[in-house]
Amino acid sequence: MRDSIARALLWMLLLPAKGRHAAERPAAPSVPPPASPWSRPWTAPSSREVREIFHDEHTRHLPAPQRERSYAAAFARIGVDYDHPTMPLGSLVHRERVAA
Repeated sequence: MRDSIARALLWMLLLPAKGRHAAERPAAPSVPPPASPWSRPWTAPSSREVREIFHDEHTRHLPAPQRERSYAAAFARIGVDYDHPTMPLGSLVHRERVAA
């Protein structure tokens, strides 16, 4: 009995529908494929340019804040926004335990 029920269900589910309920479904709106990131030219600085900025001999002896400003200026010269931290947030944010 189980086999005949299973066959009947498969026959009903796998056969194409007929009649007024089998009308063609509206076609999905055509969505253009997403543009490939490789289709546009590379706009970031090359690795060679970045290495030259970070391995500059003139900035090695500078303290960290001045070195960061020098990096930001060098990146600005080539048209890249270099976001560096201007203030350590660890001195402003303090976590305290809350008594539960």
